[in-house]
Amino acid sequence: MLTDRQLIILQTIIDDFIQTAHPVGSRVISKKENITLSAATIRNVMADLEDLGLLEKTHTSSGRIPSEKGYRYYVDHVIGPSIKDKEVDLMTHMIEDDMYEYEQIVQASANLLSELTNYTTIILGPEVIKAKLKKVQFITISPQLAVAILITDTGHVEHRSITIPSGLNVNDLEKLVNILNEKLYNVPIIHLEKILQTEIYEIMQQHINQYDQMFGYLKSVMRYEQSVKIFIGGQTNLLTQPEFNDVNKIYSLYTMMENEDKMMQLLASTSSGIDVTIGNENKNEAINHLSLITTSYNLGLNQIGTIGLLGPTRMEYKKVITLLKGLSNEMSNLLSQVKKDE
Repeated sequence: MLTDRQLIILQTIIDDFIQTAHPVGSRVISKKENITLSAATIRNVMADLEDLGLLEKTHTSSGRIPSEKGYRYYVDHVIGPSIKDKEVDLMTHMIEDDMYEYEQIVQASANLLSELTNYTTIILGPEVIKAKLKKVQFITISPQLAVAILITDTGHVEHRSITIPSGLNVNDLEKLVNILNEKLYNVPIIHLEKILQTEIYEIMQQHINQYDQMFGYLKSVMRYEQSVKIFIGGQTNLLTQPEFNDVNKIYSLYTMMENEDKMMQLLASTSSGIDVTIGNENKNEAINHLSLITTSYNLGLNQIGTIGLLGPTRMEYKKVITLLKGLSNEMSNLLSQVKKDE
């Protein structure tokens, strides 16, 4: 554990560096209102903190910057219990206003959190494969083409194109929609294909012309390849941070963002509560020079989603942790209410 003197110098350097992105020298620290130490004493304390691996000296300045170990100590020992931030109340009102569908709420939350922090937000929806089917609709685009719309109990909406066999009239299509909504309502997504191949197929044989061809198209509609939906807010925000003036430094991150599987792996293992990983603590090379803070939100019925915020290691940890806790609670409450209203 650090002495009180070491702790206040470390906190002052980190707080100043978070705001300015410039190395902090003893002269700057000595001018702070809460510092009563001489510049010489401050330099000695800074040297001790450097020996402990909590500070680093840059080549271009006599000042110090926090190391990843220093940020870790700051997060674990300096940041106190979070108090509800006024911006959390702002988020609540903005999310609630005219936001009724699950996906609208989550995307609005991602955008809002990115605006408040100027970092990049990534939100994973609950696993679609655990969801249950709520409704099936078909919208006819042409005599040969329709769009199948599948809506789950989490509010997830999936659009799939489907070919209409020649000889299948409008009445048959309406019959098919009624059959699907009656037999598949509240069926877990994971069981759709099985029920389609047994019970639904038998009913289609009896009531639908061209049932064989139509059944083939339906199988592709009911197959779910992606189990989680990803929402990203502020994708280019990191480019505004001085650490990343050289785009090559985060090129691998933006490449990874185009790969949904990798993005899911990045956040999928999140436990409950706040989880902070700093720099090289992140095993994924694309973000080993960034900090990632994650937490979960709850939709009830064992459906859990994940909220993640990516930023520089020079991140406003206290503000971000407060906002993430607040957003998690508000999203959980609001989305649970949306489900009740449905």
